[in-house]
Amino acid sequence: MADSPHRGRVLGALVPESQRRDLPEVTDRLDLDSGDTRAKRSAFWVMLVLSGTIAVSGVATDSTATVIGAMIIAPLSTPILGIGLGIVTGRRRRIVRSIAYVLGGMAVVVVLGLLVALALPATSDVTSNSQVTGRTSPGVGDLVAAFATGFAGAIALARRDLADVLPGIAIAISLVPPLGVVGVCLGQGQASLALGALLLFVSNAVALVIAATVVFSGVGYVQDAREARQGSPAPRRRTAVVVALVAVLVVAVPMVANTAQAALAELWLSQVRTAAQEWAGPDAEATVEDVSWQAQDLVVEVRSPDAVPDVAPLQERVDAIVPWQPEVVVLHTVGERLATSDGG
Repeated sequence: MADSPHRGRVLGALVPESQRRDLPEVTDRLDLDSGDTRAKRSAFWVMLVLSGTIAVSGVATDSTATVIGAMIIAPLSTPILGIGLGIVTGRRRRIVRSIAYVLGGMAVVVVLGLLVALALPATSDVTSNSQVTGRTSPGVGDLVAAFATGFAGAIALARRDLADVLPGIAIAISLVPPLGVVGVCLGQGQASLALGALLLFVSNAVALVIAATVVFSGVGYVQDAREARQGSPAPRRRTAVVVALVAVLVVAVPMVANTAQAALAELWLSQVRTAAQEWAGPDAEATVEDVSWQAQDLVVEVRSPDAVPDVAPLQERVDAIVPWQPEVVVLHTVGERLATSDGG
């Protein structure tokens, strides 16, 4: 079977005509309000609540395996990709309904995270675990990965022979765990961290919509939708496309800023480490073990058999390096490194 003349050469190679799903097939998979709507809605909400519960539990217990399990069964990508399909086919109602499902799903998972955070004992600081910190400061790399995963997911949905890769795509395009982190951070009173996790979710969702729009347009679903309308006027898609591009810009700016800030933070750490070693003294017995950020402050860990010098000169050096002049906290460990002889 020859490729459709309405398809681009690149996407024609990525989605061969022999493996291309028809528009009704893709619509049935992504539109929760078409076909057996009762079963689709039931499956969506049941799996969303379960995946949200699993994700929030994994975040609270700092369990990577549990969070990955939540990613695999999370159904939020369905309505998000449905937004892209609605843009391509010019179905405003489909776009609005899909957005409603996404917003409802977001609310459910965030509330689950909030309830879990409020139920935890006061001694539990879940905002310090890796499942939280790894999702609260997304950068350009996360945005690039989101777009690549979005394209992979859209291509897999457009092809009949790539269904097996969808679980892997679900893991890569993390959607439910960031929302769980939003709820947990709000419950812990960490609004800034919650905002960072929300940015990660929004960037992933926007990347999915853009990728779905590009892929579904490229494989010919625009023409299929026109033929299905049987000559009726085609709806204008310009507004939806402009909104999608603005959304990309909105999420890209803070992610670029996060990347630049992370690079500067590493540079400042290196400079402070050098300054701290000079401050500790040329004596090899005094060693700067580590320099790290603790929120907006700097923690300098020093191992020395003797008392450390006055911290004021080090604070002055740090104030000259870091613009916001963070407080320097010195942790002194009494001791020295002993070299072992080769002969025993």
